[in-house]
Amino acid sequence: MKIAVIYLIGINLLTFVLYGIDKWKAQQNYWRVPEKTLILLAVIGGAVGALAGMILFRHKIRKPKFYLGVPFILFAQIAAVCWFVERLL
Repeated sequence: MKIAVIYLIGINLLTFVLYGIDKWKAQQNYWRVPEKTLILLAVIGGAVGALAGMILFRHKIRKPKFYLGVPFILFAQIAAVCWFVERLL
């Protein structure tokens, strides 16, 4: 359980930072973080960091796969955790 919490904190921090870096790179016309990488990070547990990065940096908020996809991923992850915890009790 402790490892899972550490993992989730780490992956969400990484995802949040990468959204910020990608926004900065977009403004500077530098090489960008691929969209599939940003979505993958959300899928593997960084959905909270992705959503926070989208909101705080105002990044990827006009793309449907992000403004619809990231909240959906987060909802699905919360539902999966609730289901799993219910089965344990």
